[in-house]
Amino acid sequence: METIERLFGIRDDVAIVTGAGRGIGEGIAKVLAGAGARVICAARREHEVQRVADEIVESGGSAIAVATDVTDLQAVETVAPRATETWGRLDILVNNAGGSPLQMPLMDLPDEEWDATLALNLTAPFRCIRTAANHMEEGGRVVNISSIAARMVVPGSGHYSAAKAGLNMLTQTFAQELGPRVRVNCIMPGAVPTEIMMKAMKLSDDDVPRLEKALRLPAGRLGTPEDLGAAVLYLCSPAAAWVTGQCISISGGA
Repeated sequence: METIERLFGIRDDVAIVTGAGRGIGEGIAKVLAGAGARVICAARREHEVQRVADEIVESGGSAIAVATDVTDLQAVETVAPRATETWGRLDILVNNAGGSPLQMPLMDLPDEEWDATLALNLTAPFRCIRTAANHMEEGGRVVNISSIAARMVVPGSGHYSAAKAGLNMLTQTFAQELGPRVRVNCIMPGAVPTEIMMKAMKLSDDDVPRLEKALRLPAGRLGTPEDLGAAVLYLCSPAAAWVTGQCISISGGA
């Protein structure tokens, strides 16, 4: 038991999770808090992140909510100082905020949608990493949430795929430039039926069994936010001390 705690313990570490108001971000925040981390839940909708933070506290964890639009540089620059002001340190950044609600061929895609997708999925993580890294001591960790769309063609999602492919390279470059002080990795989730994914694919809850059957994943099911939270926990734990610059698929075998 002592060995497990030594390998996977993150007790009292301070983490920022962006996009933590629902879906994958909520799952990641709750897993990290369950492992003992103190979590800043950051997202645009204050009522959503406040609910997540409240549920963490009610479960015996430690969390606060900070309403944050990651596409607003001024807002981004206030989150890391909030961590150090509240708990005296910052150890972990999880860049989870992202997505695109629109599927459309690139030839038809409005310029403003291209710009908005890159701003949210690539520029925002770039700024968040730079800001957070300035507040991290030796042993800092960053985990970016990319997508398996970064390495495969998804018709109608070329703008999203391009942004996530850029995030993968951003991960590898920051790992080189910030190491060994800060480790930087990313995970590439597969099909997790979050609100954003369902909206983009124009699916309802009733369509999930059909999607699960059509994908024929070796794991036999679609993913959950907790599956991704577990992967983030590993990358943030001492067990992954020799892992940096990696982009790992967490996709049920896709």
